[in-house]
Amino acid sequence: MSLLLGYDVGSSSIKATLMEAGTGKVLASATSPKKEMEILAKQAGWAEQLPQTWWQHVVAVTRQIKATDKVASCDIKAIGISYQMHGLVAVDRYGQVVRPAIIWCDSRAVEIGRRAADRIGKAMCLKTLLNLPGNFTASKLAWVKANEPSLYKKIHKIMLPGDYIAFRMTGQIRTTQSGLSEGILWDYRRQTVAQLVLDYYGIDADLIPDLVPTFSVQGELTAKAARELGLAAGTPIAYRSGDQPNNALSLNVLNPGEVAATAGTSGVVYGISATEQYDPKGRVNTFVHVNHNPRSPRYGVLLCLNGAGILNSWLKHNVAIGMDYPKMNELAGRVPVGSDGLVVLPYGNGAERTLENNHIGAMVTNLGFNTHTRAHLLRAAQEGIVFALKYGLDIMQEHAGVNAKTIRAGHANMFLSPLFAKAFATVTGATVELYNTDGSQGAARGAGIGAGIYRNTRQAFSGLDCKKTIRPDRKMQSAYQEAYGRWQEALKIQLGDTRSS
Repeated sequence: MSLLLGYDVGSSSIKATLMEAGTGKVLASATSPKKEMEILAKQAGWAEQLPQTWWQHVVAVTRQIKATDKVASCDIKAIGISYQMHGLVAVDRYGQVVRPAIIWCDSRAVEIGRRAADRIGKAMCLKTLLNLPGNFTASKLAWVKANEPSLYKKIHKIMLPGDYIAFRMTGQIRTTQSGLSEGILWDYRRQTVAQLVLDYYGIDADLIPDLVPTFSVQGELTAKAARELGLAAGTPIAYRSGDQPNNALSLNVLNPGEVAATAGTSGVVYGISATEQYDPKGRVNTFVHVNHNPRSPRYGVLLCLNGAGILNSWLKHNVAIGMDYPKMNELAGRVPVGSDGLVVLPYGNGAERTLENNHIGAMVTNLGFNTHTRAHLLRAAQEGIVFALKYGLDIMQEHAGVNAKTIRAGHANMFLSPLFAKAFATVTGATVELYNTDGSQGAARGAGIGAGIYRNTRQAFSGLDCKKTIRPDRKMQSAYQEAYGRWQEALKIQLGDTRSS
């Protein structure tokens, strides 16, 4: 029997899935911890996590899977890793973590990235990197260099979160072309590390790990890691990717014109292009996709909304105490489209790229004490997330050429809410296809490709089925358009207040 093991290393939890290679059947899955992992915020706009904590939960989910399914470790033929993008993990020459990881929703490097874009030249950045330096991994490392020089001097190598997990498994520090692209450390024209970024920030190229192909045997489980995980030493790690390119892979979104979405902690729409397209203001971002090569280029245009499922989670723990998500969805569904004028801006999770890296905070507006109830707030929050994604989709279409007629997503997270899924389809005008997959399953399939277990991608996606199709509701479109108009006005006011302060 050939089994594949995939990990999805998120900022909320770690999930693992054990999959039968031949059929795509999921044999076991596990998530740890049961409650969301803590995000450390020592100052406003900061977001850090301990990489050692990720590893502890990787060990926990692996042991849960082994305990529930009683599989033989030797049957696991390959391991794949998906991970939260744009993070910064720094280790010393002994492989010890130098400081907590600065994760994707941390905003501290926004101004550093803005200055870099101005001084390198925005046109040069876009032409060479497909993006402005922004608040990505390279700029986060520059912040450490400027603000924590004694720690910076200790750094032997930097890694993305998935690189760190692979390092704990294999003892080898490596990264991928796609990974460097997401960190704004890849010169896609020269097909090499982005020296212009390193030179501007004064970063030594020796800090950048060696490259391995996204789909390849990138190392093997050491005896030490195998003992911790309860797996067989020598098992190959054959795939790693950031969570959004991996989400696209999990949905078989690999070709130009195909579009994937997810609505977990953050909300993302990710469209594939064969040409170099980018937004001149960096509000949506273009990265090298997992199946990119110079002869057959594939770029992923990414719209990210930081404040998606995290808003729903905040409401669950602070407003809808004692309710589960299905009950919250049912209660929100009692309220009409537009939430009787109540508007929620879901921007409470750091600087937002679609707002040119402004950090405006979340906002509730037009609240009427004699009109609105908890149900109104729950619905307005889901509508606000949909409207924020629509706002970003308009940018994608106008400046990056992504026209989303059909969007594929996993039947998970906020797409489990019928209200959210129908609103998303109706507001965007796209048909939404929901599939029986998630990031850990995508990582397992990616490992099968990288290890050569699958001859081609068609074979890799055996067992991937569309569970539900949601089409726009024409009868509801005018009501949603009116509500979206109110939402846009509230956003304009808030942006105006922020930019004039």
